[in-house]
Amino acid sequence: MVELGNDLTISIALVSVLLLVSMWKDLLDKGGVIAALVVGLTISLLGHWTWLVVLMTFLIVGSFATKWRFEEKAKISAEEANAGVRGWKNVMANGGMASMIAMANFLIGGHEWAYFMLCSSVSVAASDTLASEIGSLDPRTRIITTLEAVPAGTNGGMSPTGTLAAFYGALLISVVSTILGAINGDRTPVELFFPFVILIGWLGCQIDSILGAMLENRGHLGKHGVNFIATLSGSLMALFVATRLF
Repeated sequence: MVELGNDLTISIALVSVLLLVSMWKDLLDKGGVIAALVVGLTISLLGHWTWLVVLMTFLIVGSFATKWRFEEKAKISAEEANAGVRGWKNVMANGGMASMIAMANFLIGGHEWAYFMLCSSVSVAASDTLASEIGSLDPRTRIITTLEAVPAGTNGGMSPTGTLAAFYGALLISVVSTILGAINGDRTPVELFFPFVILIGWLGCQIDSILGAMLENRGHLGKHGVNFIATLSGSLMALFVATRLF
């Protein structure tokens, strides 16, 4: 059973803050708020409240990055749909994998690699979001598969600015999750956890770009499907690393 007490109180408080900020700052629409409620409670109650803080860090920073220079992105059709307000599909595409990890962790009675896998998944989401939202205005964009020059904002495009932003997105999640790991008693060696969350996040962003170039641009897969598979790749890379180094 889910342990009642301080952790439950903190979890409910955090979910409440997440929903209030989302509505106050127009980060999520009604469907997005409901999805965030489900994802937030799942991760915090079946995992740990610190897990939710990791995801909240991505959501808040990613949403502000989406609104950054929004008018300029709109002029080149590189803006997020719905005026940058994210819906349930966005929430599930980026937080669905984290929810699945929390559920699996609960069902098996807890696993030492679960937190590392969750943070790696969120790191991919943060890396990709910052790369897309900040790099979309860089005219030095090339498609990742052939390195051919393409318009800024093209699916599968990569640019110097976007590549650097991807690194900082992964770095942010790594810093936050490392600090929170010390709070929740995570036993993963910090000297491995910290750099691999960054590396996996950045690599997952590149996988997202490859999928965008090869599948999304050809209509075989939608944006949200690409995002979910990319976060899945992050958790799988973390599992691969953990089974060999931890």
